[in-house]
Amino acid sequence: MEKQLEARDVFDAAAGEYDRLRRQLIPCFDAFYGMAVDLLRYDVQVPLGVLDVGAGTGLLAAAVAHRFPRARIELLDASEGMLARARKRFGGAGERIRFRLADYRTAPLGGPFHAVVSALSIHHLEDAKKRSLYAAIFDSLLPGGVFVNADNVRADDPAVQALHREAWIEKIRESGVGDDDLARALERTKVDVLAPLELQLDWLRDLGFARVAAFYSWHHFAVFAGWRP
Repeated sequence: MEKQLEARDVFDAAAGEYDRLRRQLIPCFDAFYGMAVDLLRYDVQVPLGVLDVGAGTGLLAAAVAHRFPRARIELLDASEGMLARARKRFGGAGERIRFRLADYRTAPLGGPFHAVVSALSIHHLEDAKKRSLYAAIFDSLLPGGVFVNADNVRADDPAVQALHREAWIEKIRESGVGDDDLARALERTKVDVLAPLELQLDWLRDLGFARVAAFYSWHHFAVFAGWRP
């Protein structure tokens, strides 16, 4: 079974409890999600068209919606359970929030959009499929549009990657997360297919993105972006 299918099954099963421990499982939560939204360099009153790829329960989409009250946001995810939670989060938001259940490896992304964003999803893809998705995202953007990916990445040196993981687990334990919750979180990492940050930045440049850079990192969490010229 392919990794993305495994990830969908894992997150369908975890959907009911997924949000409960987010701030503890992501020790850099505010800076991580905050930078992803800050990179949308638009006036807050602009009626942006935004696609959230692998939107999950809508954490990132909610932050975008809060910052940009006129934005039209489409949440795309392969997990029915996760999107069900997102629908509850956005209850009463009206037509400016749309939900699409689809596998973003193969489904047309639509557009054109002012921004395509993603958080903690694309790292579940095999590397070739990551790059193919980045190409599809480029094609879905308006000229001047931005792609922002807040994700888990891999260090080039395995010893450094081990240190990143050790520090992350230590922070989780310090936050008071119990052994059972930690075990479930670590189990979910088994469907991760992490790629080095610099390699992914090179892919974006090769695909035609401009101003490509990493704008935030904390151990294996990184926020990087590129703009369509």
